[in-house]
Order: sequence, then structure tokens, then C-alpha cells
Amino acid sequence: MTPPVALTIAGSDSGGGAGLQADLKAFAAQGVFGTSVVTAVTAQNTTGVTDVHVIPSGIVEAQIAAVLSDLPVAAVKTGMLATAELVTLVAEHAAAGDLPNLVVDPVLVSATGHRLLEDEAIDVYRTELFPHATVITPNLREAEVLVGRDLPSTDDARAAARELAELGPRIVVVKGGHGGGEQAIDVILTAEGEHELVAERISTGNDHGTGCTFAAATAAGLASGRDPLAALQEAKRYVTACIAGSADWELGRGHGPLDHLGFTA
Repeated sequence: MTPPVALTIAGSDSGGGAGLQADLKAFAAQGVFGTSVVTAVTAQNTTGVTDVHVIPSGIVEAQIAAVLSDLPVAAVKTGMLATAELVTLVAEHAAAGDLPNLVVDPVLVSATGHRLLEDEAIDVYRTELFPHATVITPNLREAEVLVGRDLPSTDDARAAARELAELGPRIVVVKGGHGGGEQAIDVILTAEGEHELVAERISTGNDHGTGCTFAAATAAGLASGRDPLAALQEAKRYVTACIAGSADWELGRGHGPLDHLGFTA
């Protein structure tokens, strides 16, 4: 059987834990053939990002055209887009209907605090890209930047999801993995109402790439024909299993990677 195809438009993580490397592993684990468009090359490892080289927009455009002209892409996930110019480029393709089942993970900063997006690109996300998204998946820190205030509680996350929904995406997910408490609670807002994805928080420092992985797994579910809520529920289950699998790994001196491929299953 020919597998479904998904596309990630994202940055490269030289440490292999996040970015398009995590996306491709998540696609494969979900039985989806992964394709990629590289938007930036980062020099990073588990301790942080030391340098970033943004790919010229013409090369990004050529990669998008090459993939879409030949392969039957059924879902698209965006990660690090780095500049307002690249956000606009992707938004133009989305507006033209080129990017089906679009999952937008608005990567603004790394887990170690390194800025991965130009300030002026934030408004471009809000006005040009979000209106064409099937799902947007900001984490709490990113949602705080997007709405311009702190979100200390789940109720605050729900309010932020409602505000972000006004920008046009079909579904908003505010991921709660960076919050406190014994449970990791993701808030979901759809046209039909509000939902929550709840998992017990796993005590581990190996959590690099959780956001990328969740968004990629969601895109994989959409590419496989799942409805959005089912795709999100499966993505939550998958990410939780990835975290549990690598909880005791000793890879790197910082935030270690996830067990995308079930090495410890």
C-alpha cells in the first residue's frame, strides 16, 4: 500500500531532537511518508542554539515547488519560519490552496530562550498565516507572545485560545506542557466547543522537541484521514509515549531528545 504523504516546512536541528528531524521521525512513526522544506539551518544541541542561518526565500520557494509538483502531499506542518518574508511566502501558498490540512506550530523561541523568529514576523503569522490554518499549536510561552499577556492558569489558556480563534484558524490548541502542576493539559478550541487533552506529567529533563513532535504527529494523523480532534488525541498519546520512552536516557548535557521511534518500547 502506498503511504500518505506529509510535508514539514521547518528548520534543521543539528542535534536531531527537534525541527524537521523530529518531524520526519514522527511522520515515519505514524506510517506517513515525510517530505521536507528547510527554512533555516541551526547549530544546536541539547544545551541550546549557538547559530542560525536562514535559507534564502528563493531556495525555500524552489523546495516547496519541487515537492508539491511531484508528490501527493495530504497534510503540511510548519515549524521555524524565522523571518517575516518566509512567513509571507508560506502564507501565500496557503492562501492559494497549496497546503492542505495545514498545521501551524508558531516557533518563536527555543526551550533555552533563543529567539527563532523576527519580531515583525509575529504580526504576519497573526494576519496572513493563521487564517489559512486547519490547526495552530502554540505552547503557553508562544501563546503569551501572540496575545500579549501572561497565561498563568488553564482558564487563561482557554481565553487565549478563544482570542486566537478570532484570527481565523479552524482549531486552536494551546499546549500546556510548559506549565506547572501534575498534569500536562492542552486546551483545544473548535467550532463545536472546547476540549482538553490531559496526561500525567512525566518527570524528566528529556523534553526537547515535544512541540514539534506534537504538531508533526497531528499533521500525520490528518494526512492519514483522521478527523482533526482524533488526530490531536492520537498526537497527544504519541508524544506522551515518546517522553516516557526517553525519560531515563542520557543523551547530551541539556534537554535531551524524545524516543520518537519506540527504541525503549
